[in-house]
Amino acid sequence: MQKIKKNDIVQITKGKDKGKQGKVISIIEDGARAIVEGLNLSKKHKRQSRQDQKGGIISIEMPISISNLMIFCKHCSKPARVGSMVLKDGTKTRFCKACKEAL
Repeated sequence: MQKIKKNDIVQITKGKDKGKQGKVISIIEDGARAIVEGLNLSKKHKRQSRQDQKGGIISIEMPISISNLMIFCKHCSKPARVGSMVLKDGTKTRFCKACKEAL
């Protein structure tokens, strides 16, 4: 079971955007990198490919390593480590290791 999934709110722990929070847009197929909305931006030169489209320099989100992310727990209002457990009905769930609340 992956600790970070799509649509999770995460906080960056290392790098130029340290301390900032954002929503995970996607997980790269190998499971080691994620794209976070509005964070880890990089400039890209884009040329005009059609008449109605503008060219120029745009900012795009680049993948960031999952090891540099922590899930932000809404209950304890801080980034937290994640554990997983199997419930009595047989389903797997993730929980915050600090406050023991389900994510």
